Amino acid sequence: MRILLVGEFSRLHNSLKEGLLKLGHEVVIVSNGDGFKNYPSDYSNRAFWCESKLGNLPRQLIYRISKFDISKIERGLRFYFLLKKLKGFDCVQLINEAPIQTTSKFELYLLKKLFKQNHKFFLLCSGVDYIILNHMLEKKERYSIMNPYFEGKKEIKEQYKWMFDFNSKTHIKIHKFLLKNINGIIASDLDYVNPLKDNPKFLGMIPNPVNISNVNYIENPIEGKIVIFLGINIGNSYSKGIHLFKEALEIIKQKYADKVEVIVTRNIPYQEYIKLFNKAHIVLDQIYAYDQGYNALEAMAKGKVVFTGAEKEFEDYYNLTEKVAVNALPNVENLVTELSYLIENPNEIQAIGIRARAFVEKEHNYVKVAEKYLKAWEN
Repeated sequence: MRILLVGEFSRLHNSLKEGLLKLGHEVVIVSNGDGFKNYPSDYSNRAFWCESKLGNLPRQLIYRISKFDISKIERGLRFYFLLKKLKGFDCVQLINEAPIQTTSKFELYLLKKLFKQNHKFFLLCSGVDYIILNHMLEKKERYSIMNPYFEGKKEIKEQYKWMFDFNSKTHIKIHKFLLKNINGIIASDLDYVNPLKDNPKFLGMIPNPVNISNVNYIENPIEGKIVIFLGINIGNSYSKGIHLFKEALEIIKQKYADKVEVIVTRNIPYQEYIKLFNKAHIVLDQIYAYDQGYNALEAMAKGKVVFTGAEKEFEDYYNLTEKVAVNALPNVENLVTELSYLIENPNEIQAIGIRARAFVEKEHNYVKVAEKYLKAWEN
């Protein structure tokens, strides 16, 4: 089967590609590399000129005047010139409703072109889109990544502006076009199941794939200080609950100054990020979630104790009786309590890390997950 994967978030499509290649399929990824993370792509529509030293100056000037990012146009144009190479695929999967990340009108035009020259199409729900946004705005869950928006000041709400693009008139046209023309929708984790469960094209949830052959378990005994790692993407820090992690870390640093080392990074490329968190015992990932995304799973596969989404719904779905991750609740006192317990009981860090690796091997093996995708696409 010839498969085209359009767009990339958190290395999901790259890991899926590796599983599909193992199964003997031909796979092509086209994406912009997910911004500063710069994930690999076979064909790139990254805004190279706008992101260069020469192009960034006019880009910033235009943005200050008009609040419009011209890199969107460059991404769209680069995708347009790739279209002749993106035809004749048996199956095309979009990472979300706006996988090209250009302007909404240009996005719809390019998607229509793509649909005309290929066969089956599937939509992956792996983040915010029209359905997810409206589900969160209606406050149908105990909490969501919108919590800081509902509770926040003006500067916090600024960080959420991009989400409301999915509610714009021009994007709703994309949503309706996709809903009419796709063969099915797949959720990448449990956070997206409830918003989609009544949609007639929903095919179910398929866990995030992790290439465990490339992610080695790290023997990292606690011989000195316990290392806690927090990697910050400034653009979505509030929706990840980073402000709560930072508050908790300030308390922990004072409480256990002689027992912990804290590493905090901001907007660094994936390869640098990996090098730094490899030495960590505890990784702080995200708060407003019920299940894990790819970053958390990769850390778990390395034997880290990860603070992330690990709610009862997650434990029930996988029939877990012991912790494989720490459920990070939106409560600083709770975060401090959980961190304190691990610092005072370092053997538990090792035990959770071993279980975390075993869990990822069993439930997120990239080849087994690729088989689930194939079954969904073929049926």
